[in-house]
Formats: sequence, structure tokens, C-alpha cells
Amino acid sequence: MTSYFVHFLFLWSLSVMASAEPAGCKIRITDRGLDMLKYETQKFVEEELSNISMPEMKGEDGRFQYTITDVKITELNLTHADLQFIPDVGLLFDVQNSSISLTFNRRILYWFFYDTGNINASAEGVNINTALNLIRDEEGRLKINNITCDANISKMSAKFSGTLGRVYGFLARFLTTGMRFLLNQKICPALDHAALVLVNSLLETIPVRTEVDQFIGIDYSLIDDPVVTSRSLDMHFRGMFFDLSHQNVSLVNYAVEPVIKEYDRMVYLALSEFFFDSGLFSYYTAGVFQMHIVNEKMPKDLEMLLRTTYFGLIMMLNPALVDAPLSLQLAVNSPPKTSIKTSGATVVMTAIVNVMVLPPGQPPVQLSSMTMETKFNAKVSMRGKRLSVHTDLRRFKIFSNQSALESLAGFIVIGANLHFSKGLREMVVGSSEMEQQTANSTATTSTA
Repeated sequence: MTSYFVHFLFLWSLSVMASAEPAGCKIRITDRGLDMLKYETQKFVEEELSNISMPEMKGEDGRFQYTITDVKITELNLTHADLQFIPDVGLLFDVQNSSISLTFNRRILYWFFYDTGNINASAEGVNINTALNLIRDEEGRLKINNITCDANISKMSAKFSGTLGRVYGFLARFLTTGMRFLLNQKICPALDHAALVLVNSLLETIPVRTEVDQFIGIDYSLIDDPVVTSRSLDMHFRGMFFDLSHQNVSLVNYAVEPVIKEYDRMVYLALSEFFFDSGLFSYYTAGVFQMHIVNEKMPKDLEMLLRTTYFGLIMMLNPALVDAPLSLQLAVNSPPKTSIKTSGATVVMTAIVNVMVLPPGQPPVQLSSMTMETKFNAKVSMRGKRLSVHTDLRRFKIFSNQSALESLAGFIVIGANLHFSKGLREMVVGSSEMEQQTANSTATTSTA
């Protein structure tokens, strides 16, 4: 019985390992990055709380009858605000010992005296504790799953103006008690709406599959929920390119999964070999890695080299073809492969090179068919939202048993510091107009 149970556990563990999809791309936001995000979050919260609407208040105490209208928040002073990670949950926005200023109009009836005026009030000892649970939704987007909120105002005071302002000063305790209760009841619903509706609506506008150019697209959907520790938030993305004309054809990810160990910068981007290989594979299946050099596209020095090299062969085939146009056809015959090591990144590519002579009005005549093996050095850089790969030819080899030219022959981690060029409120408002947030970054790269 025990052996069957062990066998079952072994098969189950193998199935789990097989079903786990490695990430092609990872992003880490560190606690240093939260320092910048805290300011944007605080500003967004202040804007949301300033839009709180309060209902009309009516009440009486003995001969006093009062009505409170037009409650407006005039100032929020969230000076003691903090944003931090909650391990295995998400983010915590904590406000302690802050203040809120507000105004409202009063109408008071005492016996036969009727009085109206404005009241300036202030709420002191404002404490707000908000926890956001972050998950991956069904389509692979980041989503706020739920919000836990607790708000408390320790005291509230009011100052009357108008004809009987001093006389009614003692009435302030009735008004502020009710106002403090209502304000306490309004803060958390306002933040719930801001997070679960406004921010989630913004996140839903972010595509998880999009076109890169006319040939390929990219899938950067989350493959699992964010991983949150006390120091960072890690997001694991599929990071896979695909051919737009064959979107169901994809490369299997056998690459080493990228690992981020650093915490010094605000944000880190880690890319595996699969990220680059899937892009090269998609361009290959799209037929991009083909080139036909003929007529005005052929440089004069290349044409001279080819005519000199193949002059004897052309004369043996047909002397009348000496002045016929020549063409050079290059086609990559297998998907290029990326290799990332501590010394740097390289791309290996193999292509077939055919030299043809083009008799007018006749089928092309092949003069030579060669295999070309090339190796490129690759450098990855990032500026703004654009990831660039710069390559230079390290070496190449051309060989063919019949060619007259025969004798002529890991992962990447990017760390960056960021600044916002658009506030969270602008992004939420702009999401309805399909505007995108932009971020500028200066990046350094390392390989492992």
C-alpha cells in the first residue's frame, strides 16, 4: 500500500512540474520603487477623498433645530502616509495622525430666532489603514482582488460664524459628533470604489497580447499571481512573441527561468533566452529572414566580386550570360538561437546563400549554393518604454563543397530608477480615452 502511495506522489509531482510554465520575463518592484509610488498613491487618495459627498443632516436638541447642508472637504493633510508591501498579500497604504478640513452651511431655529451661516470644521487624528490584495485575473492582467479598509477619526471641532456664532458654540458638540460619524462611514467606501472600480478599470485597458510590428506580436500576460515579500513585488510574465499570421504556433519554453537577486534599484526587468528566441522564431516563421539582392539593390563592389568569382563558370555554362544580371538570395534555414552567459549574449544564425544568373526571358540559373553560419554579439538597452537589442557581427563562415567562394572563408537582468510623467488620477481619467502611462528610465544591464 505504501509503495502505491509513493508512486502516486511521484507521478503527481511530475505532472505539477510539467504543467508549471516558466516565465520568459520577470519584473521586480523594490521598496525603493514604492517610495516613488507612495507619492502618487497619496495624491490619488487625497483626490478621491476630496470628492466625498455628505448627505444633509437634520436634528434637534430641546428648543434647538438645525439643518446642515453643502458639506465640502477643503483640505486633506495626509502628512503621515506610508506605502509598504504585505507578504503574500499585496500593498498596504497606511495614514496616521492626519487631518481633514471641511466647511458646511447651517440653518438653526431657536424659539423664534432663525439663523444661518457657515461652519468651518476640522477632523484631527485621522487614521486610515488600507490593504490591497493583488492577483492575476483570468486573462493574465494584474487585478486588485479585494480591499480591507479601516478608518477612524479621533476628534472633530467646529467654529461658527454669523450673528449668533458665539451663542451657538456649545452646539458644536452635537454637530461634530454626527459629522465625525458620517465622515468615518464615507472614507472606506470611497477608497473601495477607487481601487476596485477606477484602478481595476484602468488595469483592464492594458492589453496582454499586442502587435509589435506588421509581422509579430507579444504576449506579456501574467502566468501566476504576484509574489510579494517584505522587500519586493515580483510579477512573472509569459514574455512570448508570436507570428501574427500563425498566432497558435509558438515556441516551447525550455530556457532557464530568470532569477532576480538584486534590490538596490527601484525596478528590475529579467529576460530569459526564451524571450529572445521566441521573437527570432516568430520572425523566422513570418518569413522575415529572407533577402533577395538584385539589380539596383546590389552594391557595385559586390556585383564586381561575384562576376569576377563566377566568370569562368559562366563562360563554361553559356558565354552569352556574361552580361546577364546576377542575384544573391539569402534565407535563414532554421530559427536563430540565443545564448546568454556571464560574458554576454550571442545570437547564432544559419542561412543558405544562392548565387543566380538571370538570363532575360529565361529561368534563373544557379551558379552556387552555400551555407553561411554567423554569430552576433547582442547588447540590450532600455530607454523609456522601448527595449532595444543592438547586434554586431562577431564572425561568420561560408562553406560549400561546390562553391568558388569557399577559399574566402543564460538570462539578462536590467535594473532602473523611474519617475512618473503622469499621475495616477490622470491615468484613471485618461483610460477612458485609451491614453497610456509613460515612464522614463535610465538602465544598466547585467547577465547571468
